[in-house]
Amino acid sequence: MTETIEIEVLGKKDTRSGFGEGLLEIGKRNKNVVALCADLTGSLKMNAFENEFPERFFQIGIAEANMMGIAAGMTIGGKIPYTGTFANFSTSRVYDQIRQSIAYSQKNVKICASHAGLTLGEDGATHQVLEDIGMMKMLPNMTVIVPADFNQTKQATIAIADHEGPVYLRFGRPSVPIFVKPDADFQIGKADIIIEGTDVTIIACGHLVWKSIEAAKALSEKGISAEVINMHTIKPLDSQAVLASVAKTGCVVSAEEHMINGGLGDSIAQLLSRTNPVPQEYVGVNDTFGESGTATELMAKYGIDTVNVVEAAEKAIQRK
Repeated sequence: MTETIEIEVLGKKDTRSGFGEGLLEIGKRNKNVVALCADLTGSLKMNAFENEFPERFFQIGIAEANMMGIAAGMTIGGKIPYTGTFANFSTSRVYDQIRQSIAYSQKNVKICASHAGLTLGEDGATHQVLEDIGMMKMLPNMTVIVPADFNQTKQATIAIADHEGPVYLRFGRPSVPIFVKPDADFQIGKADIIIEGTDVTIIACGHLVWKSIEAAKALSEKGISAEVINMHTIKPLDSQAVLASVAKTGCVVSAEEHMINGGLGDSIAQLLSRTNPVPQEYVGVNDTFGESGTATELMAKYGIDTVNVVEAAEKAIQRK
């Protein structure tokens, strides 16, 4: 029997609220931070920033492409614009503007995207973007961050202001357990080792980090030692953390609330195929759109729940 896994839970809250608090705090610290929203101020929890800094808040309306162009222009004057809307509207609807005006032009825009993935729930497939990580990580000059809980989303929101260049920050609507310490040091491109293990590596981002922690506990009861890595930065990937872990465990599971094609798992596979090929199993949505339902129902139906991480880990171990 492996050691009992104990992770302190500090409460439960939605990650979008972490963004809202982080935006307000960085706004107080840095007068060059400005915020733009596409008619979703309440949903993005940008109200506090708007109330505190009305002269630095810009309500663009349902004109997301225009919002990206305005944000790109603001950077020329030294501003640090944070754009806010749903993840689908932050990427798919405005991809051309992001590619040409922000990524290609290397503009210092922070693209902040809420309501990502299946956990958006009842809004259905048209809003449940599952391709955004892949779309954004393929853009040269773009940094892609998917924090795990309320505290880490707040920390990431603050940290990206000091990063020079475009950033895609992805978070969500449902309340999830808070396990990252409020004073933790967030470093872009530096993964967090949540649990150390020797039999299998589980690398997750976003809402799947907590599911992976739950899976590690279940695996421990079966005598399996799982290492859990919170890969909050998809690009640049912490290659050193991945390689060091799989050198120890010999197999890996990637877990993400995203399409299997093009997400975190593919970044890991690319790295390992060039350096140290090992058995890898994917936990993600398999080439399909979502549907309307509760977050809990959808995660179970589409195979991105705790039990799926457990099964993937056992399968990866069997393939060693």
